[in-house]
Amino acid sequence: MPLPQERIYTEDDYNNLPEDVRAEIIDGQIYYQAAPSRIHQEILSYLHIEIGNYIRSKGSPCKVYPAPFAVKLSDDRENIVEPDISVICNPDKLTDRGCTGAPDWIIEIISPGNSSHDYVLKLNKYMVAGVREYWIVNPIKKSIFVYHLEETKFEVTSYTFEDKVKSNIYTDLYIDFSTLNL
Repeated sequence: MPLPQERIYTEDDYNNLPEDVRAEIIDGQIYYQAAPSRIHQEILSYLHIEIGNYIRSKGSPCKVYPAPFAVKLSDDRENIVEPDISVICNPDKLTDRGCTGAPDWIIEIISPGNSSHDYVLKLNKYMVAGVREYWIVNPIKKSIFVYHLEETKFEVTSYTFEDKVKSNIYTDLYIDFSTLNL
């Protein structure tokens, strides 16, 4: 007797979720997301403001979006993620529903229940999709891993919450995590 087929979720399922439900679809599987912690939101707000102020001061065409913001990494209808922060520099990738194609820069802030999700599953998806820069911010370990795409592979540099962290997609953007008052 054949085993029952596992359900494959698609973009249509994602678009039909109730507005108050946060979820991602990765490889056709749905991952529900719990409400983020206060510390998570403080870090998210800090980074969003710092990056937004930088982009505005430079007159850059790039846009920064905090979660929830849907990112369809490719034409594949079975992968839609909601990064904590997405920076998109190509306005042609923006739609009424979010972003279609790889953002230039993604930041994920680790929550206790999703660390392998961000460190492994999403890391590989982002690399294959061509995300130029990916940061993983871990509030518990007070660490930041900066992944920078070099041709087809990510190069990684690690930092702490005592460091000024340089963005690789900009020549003069440094975010001083030591000023983050948690």
